[in-house]
Amino acid sequence: MHKKLPIFYSAMLLTVVNLLLRLVGTCFQVYLSGRIGAEGIGLLQLVMSVGSFAMVGGMAGIRTATIYLTAEEYGAKHKGGTYWLLSGCSFYSILSSAAVGGGIYIFAPYIATNWIGNAQIVESVRLYAAFLPVNCLCGVLSGYFTGANRIGTLAAVEVAEQICSMICTTALLGLWAGSIPERACLSVVLGSGLGACVTLVSLMILRIAEKPEPSPRIPVTNRILQAAVPLALADDLRTGISTLEQIMVPKRLALYPALLSPLAAFGTIYGMVFPLLMFPVAILYGLTELLVPELARCKASGSTKRISYLVQKSLRVTLFYGLICSGLLYLCADDLCRILFQSELAARYLKAFAPLAVMLYCDTVTDAMIKGLGQQKASVRYNILTNSLDVFLLYLLLPVYGIGGYCVSFVITHMLNFCLSIRRLLKISGKISNIITPLLALPSGAFAVWIASLLSVTGAKAAAFLIILFCLLILLQVIRREDFIWLKGLIKRTEAS
Repeated sequence: MHKKLPIFYSAMLLTVVNLLLRLVGTCFQVYLSGRIGAEGIGLLQLVMSVGSFAMVGGMAGIRTATIYLTAEEYGAKHKGGTYWLLSGCSFYSILSSAAVGGGIYIFAPYIATNWIGNAQIVESVRLYAAFLPVNCLCGVLSGYFTGANRIGTLAAVEVAEQICSMICTTALLGLWAGSIPERACLSVVLGSGLGACVTLVSLMILRIAEKPEPSPRIPVTNRILQAAVPLALADDLRTGISTLEQIMVPKRLALYPALLSPLAAFGTIYGMVFPLLMFPVAILYGLTELLVPELARCKASGSTKRISYLVQKSLRVTLFYGLICSGLLYLCADDLCRILFQSELAARYLKAFAPLAVMLYCDTVTDAMIKGLGQQKASVRYNILTNSLDVFLLYLLLPVYGIGGYCVSFVITHMLNFCLSIRRLLKISGKISNIITPLLALPSGAFAVWIASLLSVTGAKAAAFLIILFCLLILLQVIRREDFIWLKGLIKRTEAS
């Protein structure tokens, strides 16, 4: 019997692991940008966007479905039913990933030539397709361990995968790829695939070591399809449109006369700015990864008060965290981009996107909670609407306004998606939104950034921003004594466990 970790401790463990993995990934991105330049990063991003589309299509919603269904079985005290659920989810994953991988492998020359615009990366696309079933089975098993709250086990395996992947990729880059972008793409794909093989073998051994005892056979096909298919539609549509967007952006930017190198601008935003902008969200991934099974268990047991409590606290914590990260990213943008990328252009773009961090981080947590409460169909509708609108706006605005048009489209579509999602979450959770908190917190953050920006030293800016923001939130009673009591109680319960 494996000891169940408290949700706070589990979240902290996942946070540390995600931060470590994200830090390694960001350092690797910096290494690549220095080796192959902005245009090479742009090409790599196009290859990885096609690979991500293949991954999402092959996964077909089964990872989140596995988390949700496993948590339901544990919440209903039917642990033996997970044997049949895991078997059904694995079979589903093999079928979907083999179909998608076979299609990608066959049409790789067409994808490389017509989608990406570089016939020399055919082998990279085909290699990604060959590893697709392995990656998707890893998703099923990691979903099971997450739903079963085996967080420590999963964290150790993820670290081992990342270490293996980085060692293999770095060796290939240093010994064979050199500064050739096409070889760098192949090295990244191969290193990632070898890491996935390590993960799959490890998780299979751990699952067998549990010596699962199945309950009498239970019907699982309809449950798997009802959970996975809506997620697959949402993920496929969102990723498909996102892939179309990333392929379209350099081509439409080329029609903007004031921009000399569209692929370099694309690589700067997607390969430099966005990794920095979304790096802090790794701290929230531990929370989002656990909210799905936790809310599913609460829903299965009818714990409405617990659901309302989790929704309230999660949104409140994410709002404050997003404010802090948004201000720090804006104030430190010049030094960060100079040190990491030697790019003033990246610093300007990061400053433009930094104020959106609050909304983007809150949307990440909101999306996880909606999935945990079984609202996959609503997620499908919202993603279809906003992603389609995004492509439409980009098609119209990029040739006329360039990167400015991209920023306008990004703000409109992400804000619309967040508003629809938060409205749905508050409705189904029974939690009435406290509009006063964001109305006071957001202007406080803006004021703190303005005052701190008057200083000249980056470290002093960051310290002044944090002090001013914290004082304002306390003076306006946005942060109250109850929040400190709650945090203290969490830490004490964690230590006691």
